[in-house]
Amino acid sequence: MTKTSPSESVTLRVPGDVLSDIEIIAKAADRSRSYIIVRALRTYLMNEGADVLSALRGKQQIADGEYEDIDDVIADMDRIIAGKVA
Repeated sequence: MTKTSPSESVTLRVPGDVLSDIEIIAKAADRSRSYIIVRALRTYLMNEGADVLSALRGKQQIADGEYEDIDDVIADMDRIIAGKVA
């Protein structure tokens, strides 16, 4: 059985046209507005949000010294290619 994280209440302002679409979709899908909004947020986090989180993790890796110098990578590739061609 999968565990779900506890939910928290959040207050936000939503443009009327967006809320109207959410309500139409929720009614058609027989779901709550919260369900539709959470699904939309999860979709964002899997796409655009994932890019932001990945960039932040990359910055932290660089700050922690976890990276490869591109000149070293290219030199290694040149050595590998030269070894296979010769």
